[in-house]
Amino acid sequence: MTYNAEVQFKFDATWTPSYSSSFSDDDFIPEEHYLIAAPASDLNAKQYFKLFEKFMFCIGMNPASIRSGAMSLVFNDYVNEEEQRKVATEYDLTMNEDLDEKYQEWKKRDGQWAKMNDHYEKNFGSEPKIKGDWNSQQEDLIGLQ
Repeated sequence: MTYNAEVQFKFDATWTPSYSSSFSDDDFIPEEHYLIAAPASDLNAKQYFKLFEKFMFCIGMNPASIRSGAMSLVFNDYVNEEEQRKVATEYDLTMNEDLDEKYQEWKKRDGQWAKMNDHYEKNFGSEPKIKGDWNSQQEDLIGLQ
């Protein structure tokens, strides 16, 4: 048995000038027709979204609006929080509810870095930063011996 399927997105628009607006007839195309078709028998969900994204570009949607619309399918009040967390984990996102916990982790990590830096400076010092610093450090070392 053979299965053939096709999905189509179609957009038809006409514009009739009103002759009372400030736009000239050159600013608009009087008639537009878009048809985007793809074989649908083996498309997965991401491919369907990619196809719809192309269609939305064709009809003049802003890329930021397209992304916002896609994200609103997952992150809204009607989707179970567990499902939202799965997507957030998949794309390495932090949900607002988890920001306080993340902030505490970052504070703890910053404190550990500060301790490590203090330990390094106390035990190993710092390398000379200016060309003449090396000679003055050597003289100080010779004077200490």
